[in-house]
Amino acid sequence: MLAAFANTQYYGDGMRIAPEADMADAKLDICRILTMNPAELFCMFPTVYFGRHLFSRKVEYSKADRALVEADTPLEIYADGEFVCNTPAEIGIAAGALRVIAG
Repeated sequence: MLAAFANTQYYGDGMRIAPEADMADAKLDICRILTMNPAELFCMFPTVYFGRHLFSRKVEYSKADRALVEADTPLEIYADGEFVCNTPAEIGIAAGALRVIAG
């Protein structure tokens, strides 16, 4: 149903899709939400805001250096709501690629 690849805990309007993500570990956090019926999805959706979706048997969570995403028919891949490409695609973290200055 959904696969999210993250380097930080939050996306969207505060959804904690990857509650174990650490920007400093150079690892890609992968959250896969398996197929659910509408009632299951309706009940589980609010738990994403608190990271409690990881307690569901229908959610798989892992960390990796990179991921290869393939599908029998091409699927669209979006990053931050913007279309990026179609599958197949390799997704990874570029450690240290962004420098941030904070006051």
